[in-house]
Formats: sequence, structure tokens, C-alpha cells
Amino acid sequence: MPVRPAGDPRDRPAARRAADRLSLAAAPTFATMALLTGVPGGGDICSAAQGAWPLSGMVPMYLLMSAFHSAPWLKLVSSR
Repeated sequence: MPVRPAGDPRDRPAARRAADRLSLAAAPTFATMALLTGVPGGGDICSAAQGAWPLSGMVPMYLLMSAFHSAPWLKLVSSR
């Protein structure tokens, strides 16, 4: 049986592996929400924002949230 290197993801508990995978879902979700909110007539998530300037309100918030939640993706890319 081959010896796995230290820190191999398979040595972590299942709950930790699930949390790592779940953390990857936040950034793309917020980016998609920003896209859907920013496209005119593209399915406004917040009905109160209809007719508002596309770069005010929810779009910048979703973009910032996507940026703040991109750390797991950056960590994943840098480890490869």
C-alpha cells in the first residue's frame, strides 16, 4: 500500500472535505447573482430594483461578496 504524503485531503474527516467543497460554491453563486441582477430584464432578483441604474445597489454588493469569497478558489489554484 503506497504511503500518502502529509496533508493528503483523503486524511481529513468527511465533514471537513464537505465544508471545503461547499466553500467553493459561494463565489460563483454571487457572481451569477450579480450577472442576473445587472442584465436589464434578465430576471431581477430584487423586484424593488427594477428600473434602477444597473451599477447601483445589488450588483456592486454581489460583486464584492464574490470577491471576498474567492479565497477558496485562489487557494485551490495556487496549490496545483
